[in-house]
Amino acid sequence: MGIVIKQSIRGTIVNYVGIAIGFLTTFFVLTAYLTQEEIGLSRVLIDAAILFSSFAQLGTGASIIRFFPFFKDEEKKHHGFFFWTLVVPLVGFLVFLLVAKLLQNTIVQTFSKHSELFVNYYRFVFPLALFMLYQGVFEANANVLMRIVIPKFVREVGVRVGLLIAYLLYGYWHVIDLDGLVIGFCITYFIAAVVDFLYLFSLGKISFKPDFKIFTKPLLKDIGFYTLFLLLNAITVNVMPMLNTFFLSAGMGLSFTGIYAIANYIATVVEVPNRSLNAIVQPEISECFKNKDYAHAEKLCKSVSLHLMLSSALIFFFIWINIDALFMILPNGEQYEAGKSVVVLLGIAKIIGSTLFVSSSALNYSKYYYWSLIFTLILTSSAILLNVLLIPRMGMDGAAVSQLLSYTLFHLLLLILIKIKLNINILSLRHVRVIVIFIGLVILNYLCQRFIGTVFFKLPCSEKAAFLSESIVRSLFLLVVAVWVCYKWKISDEINKIIRKTLRIKE
Repeated sequence: MGIVIKQSIRGTIVNYVGIAIGFLTTFFVLTAYLTQEEIGLSRVLIDAAILFSSFAQLGTGASIIRFFPFFKDEEKKHHGFFFWTLVVPLVGFLVFLLVAKLLQNTIVQTFSKHSELFVNYYRFVFPLALFMLYQGVFEANANVLMRIVIPKFVREVGVRVGLLIAYLLYGYWHVIDLDGLVIGFCITYFIAAVVDFLYLFSLGKISFKPDFKIFTKPLLKDIGFYTLFLLLNAITVNVMPMLNTFFLSAGMGLSFTGIYAIANYIATVVEVPNRSLNAIVQPEISECFKNKDYAHAEKLCKSVSLHLMLSSALIFFFIWINIDALFMILPNGEQYEAGKSVVVLLGIAKIIGSTLFVSSSALNYSKYYYWSLIFTLILTSSAILLNVLLIPRMGMDGAAVSQLLSYTLFHLLLLILIKIKLNINILSLRHVRVIVIFIGLVILNYLCQRFIGTVFFKLPCSEKAAFLSESIVRSLFLLVVAVWVCYKWKISDEINKIIRKTLRIKE
């Protein structure tokens, strides 16, 4: 886990720089200068482009990780593997572009009643999707070469800076109109894809010249079947993150989508460590299954799951205890407070997803990968059914509950399957310790609010200043307690080493 931890820490740092920029954009630009409907439009356009690009990839992102070990040869520049990662997505994009054009009238009719603004800008989904498509492909190529930091910087920081500039040009400086804002989205993702390509090319390890000799009949058969499987899988698994956005937009309008988007962004912070750690660990898991080293695969999965559970639970805890302070400092925060319960529900869903996500990776890179299609069909079907049933009754909360229930069902079934088929258990007693720590922090936070809060509200300052000051002091105290307990209870050997090195503590 040495190189994995180092790379994931660097990637996480980049992620949190991006989160900081995203925080500035979301909470002090979007809510201040854009209407709820305009925020909803931005979210739906980007989600639709992500969905389209996921289909068009034809599973290239996962195929790169799964099959790269068979092409890996630095002297021969990996047998022109990069060439195929360019061609396959282009074919997929053209196919799904035709499908999207054929379905255009149906899409327009679905959204025209409550989200006419989206219908007006629907055409911009296609260039956005193309640029996102190749940005993802270039990033996956960098991942298998163990170079995740620069592409991650482009995705998490570069893209967010570009979007921030576009929002400021539109809402603050009024230099561009709404058309210009949407074009700004396209320019941002185009630049990101170009930068990723140039970085990948600069590594000197890729070739545009395909090597046809590397393709044996068994390998071609495996690639073909896996690509077909991933295409079917993408239709289900990639629909999931966008279902709530589309259902809310079509059924309630872009204003509700805007409120939901702000709440979802807050909850997304919970899964930031998941993005970096899984990005760097997936090639190693793929290598383990190729070499049939199942013992190391289980050890790796256990470690990844534990670290993600610990980090996501702590992040969610600090968001939860400061949720009122967060909406208090948010411009026009009273308009978005309706999403408070959405943050909690989605936050819990993301803890479960982060903790158990590695089981999905283990299954996808094993010989039983086709089973995940069944599970994703269950996931998507249950999510659609729950959205249809709950959104009319519970509104935005219904969308969040549907995601929580469907993801929990999916991950529990997956956990059982990898135990039966692969004899891999990603959970351990240390996971129970994390739950105990979380419960202990909740109780301690309640006590702190009763005693520390009383002291601060007696200070000669405004109620808002007292509230925010108390939240900061209480959070810092609980953070110190959490780190101390994790260290003393030896939740993670890797984290203990980092703490000792940082604080210069001798063993």
